[in-house]
Amino acid sequence: MPLSRPSDTYSPMYFLSSLGAGGLSVTFFMWLMFWVPHPGKTVPVFEDIMAAFRSGDALMQAMIVGAWAGIALFVFLNLKSLVWNLTHFRAWTQTDAYRAFLKTNAQSQLMAMPLALAMSVNGLFIAGLVFVPGLWSVVEYLFPLALAAFAAIAVFAFRTYGHFIARIKVEGGFNHAANNSFGQILPAFAFAMIGVGMAAPAAMSTSPAVVGLSIFASTFLMVTVLLIAGVALILGIRSMLDHGTNAETAPTLMILIPLMTILGILMMRQSHGLGVHFEDHSTAAQTFTFLARMISIQLVFALFGWLILARHNYAKRFLWGRETSVMSYALVCPGVGFVVLMQFFIHKGLVATHLVDKFSPAYWGFIAIALIVQAAMIALVFTLNRRHFGAPRAVAAVPAE
Repeated sequence: MPLSRPSDTYSPMYFLSSLGAGGLSVTFFMWLMFWVPHPGKTVPVFEDIMAAFRSGDALMQAMIVGAWAGIALFVFLNLKSLVWNLTHFRAWTQTDAYRAFLKTNAQSQLMAMPLALAMSVNGLFIAGLVFVPGLWSVVEYLFPLALAAFAAIAVFAFRTYGHFIARIKVEGGFNHAANNSFGQILPAFAFAMIGVGMAAPAAMSTSPAVVGLSIFASTFLMVTVLLIAGVALILGIRSMLDHGTNAETAPTLMILIPLMTILGILMMRQSHGLGVHFEDHSTAAQTFTFLARMISIQLVFALFGWLILARHNYAKRFLWGRETSVMSYALVCPGVGFVVLMQFFIHKGLVATHLVDKFSPAYWGFIAIALIVQAAMIALVFTLNRRHFGAPRAVAAVPAE
C-alpha cells in the first residue's frame, strides 16, 4: 500500500476540522463568560478580563491564562484549517471527482463550507472581545457589519443548498439507500450557525432597531433549520430502518447534539433582546426548563449515537486502528456542543434557580463533567489532525459518501 495522508484525497467534510477547532475556542470562552465578572455587559471583554486578572487569586489568574491560550490556539487552528480547505476546495472543483460528486447525495456536504465560514466569523468576534482593548466602545458600529457578513454567508448557503435541492427535484436520483445516516441534517446545522451569529446583536446591542433586525433575521434562519432538519430526520430514520447504518457515516447520528446547542443559544439571545427592549422577560425557571429540555434531547441522541458507534466498533477501527474516515471529524461537534450547552445549563439553569450554589461541591461536580468532555474533544482534535494531516503512512482511507 503506497504511503499517503488521508487528506491527500480531498473531501468538503474536511471543513469540519476548521469547525471543530473554532468550536473548541468557544468552550474556553465559556470559562471567561461564567467565571469573570462583567457588570453591565452580556459578555466579558478585554477590560473585564484584565481587571479580574489583576485582582484575582492564583486560581483565577491560571484560569484566565488557560482561557486566553485555548482561545488563541484554537482560533488559529480554525483559520489555518479554513484557509487550507478553501485552497484545496478550489483545486478540487476542477477535477472529475468533483463533477461526479455533484450527482450524488453527498452534494449537500458542500454546506460544510458556509458552516465553517460562519464558525470562523463567530470565533473572530470572540477573539476580538477577549484580546482587543476598547472594542466594546465601538461594538455598536460592528453589529451592522457582522449582520452583513452573516447575510452574505447566508446568501451563499442558500445558493449552495438550492443547487442541491433543485437538482434532485428536477432530475431526481436521490439515493434513499445511501441516506442511512443523519448526514442530510448538515445543511440545517450550517443555517443554524449563521443564525446564531445573526442573533448575537439581539443579546448585546443597545439599539432597538438593530435588535429587531437581529431577531427577525435569526428567526428566519431558525425556521429554515427546523424545516430542513425535520424532513432530513424522518428520511434518515426511514432509510436506517430499511438499510441499517453505515459505519463511516455513523458519527452524523449525533449531529442533533450541536444543533440543539446552536438553536438554544440563538433562542436565549433572542429572549434577552426581547426582555431588554420589548418587555418580554423570561424567568429563571423558564430558562431552566428550556435548557433542561435541550440537554435532554442531547443526551437521548448521545446514547443513540454511542450505541450505534459501539456496534460498528467505530473507535477501534477509525480512531485508533488502520482505517481513517474524514467523517470522524463529525465526532468533535457533539462533544463541543454538549460542553457549551452544559455550561449554560449549569449557570443559567441550576445556579440561576438556586438549585445549586455556585462554587459548591455539587457545582464543581457538574463543571467536572463539562471539563472532562472538553479535554476529550481537545485530544480528539489533535488525534484526528495527526492521523489525517500528519506524516504520510500506509492507511486505508475511507471516502465520505
